[in-house]
Amino acid sequence: MSDSGTAVSVPAADPADPACDVAHGKARLPASTRTLVAVFVSPVARFLLSYARDAGYRPVLVDPDAGLLASGNGADHHGAGQRGPEHHGPGPEVLDGLAALDGLTSVTALAGLADEATDVVVTDHHRPELGPVLRDALASPARWVGVLGNPRHPAPHIPALAALGVPDEQIARVHRPIGLNIGSRTPAEIALATMAGLIADRNGRPGGFEF
Repeated sequence: MSDSGTAVSVPAADPADPACDVAHGKARLPASTRTLVAVFVSPVARFLLSYARDAGYRPVLVDPDAGLLASGNGADHHGAGQRGPEHHGPGPEVLDGLAALDGLTSVTALAGLADEATDVVVTDHHRPELGPVLRDALASPARWVGVLGNPRHPAPHIPALAALGVPDEQIARVHRPIGLNIGSRTPAEIALATMAGLIADRNGRPGGFEF
């Protein structure tokens, strides 16, 4: 049986650290001008934009398919997700989740939305519009551009961008894989790993248990 009388020393909170007051809800969150752009309607985009909003980012959804955006904004879901036999698009749960997200901006193109405080995450590397949307992201002032994908598989964005004449040095700016290595499998876990990785990158931290 353990000695319950053993004294345990607990470090006192640092009164000079304003982050402590924010973490404990005793101070207002600092104003944020950050934007997170999720490209393509997808299960990961649904969770990623929700997490981003909660973390103080302005959530933006970009999808060239205006029909999918309309479905996500409350239009009839009939036909949603029918993009051919090789692509099983988002189901009603994804579209409903996006439609319920407060403050979401949904557009068909990135033009005019990205600035130096913007992170762009392409959430579906199977879409045929992959090359053009990445080209536009790289041409924007966005701080960070990445594509979801398994590093053990060929990176489809490289030939897609090369075919559009994007220089190699620009293609090299695209991050893949993205997010922290937490063994994520589900869309929610992938989005969580991605969001944590973006925050770590912004703060100049490696991510993980070392402080």
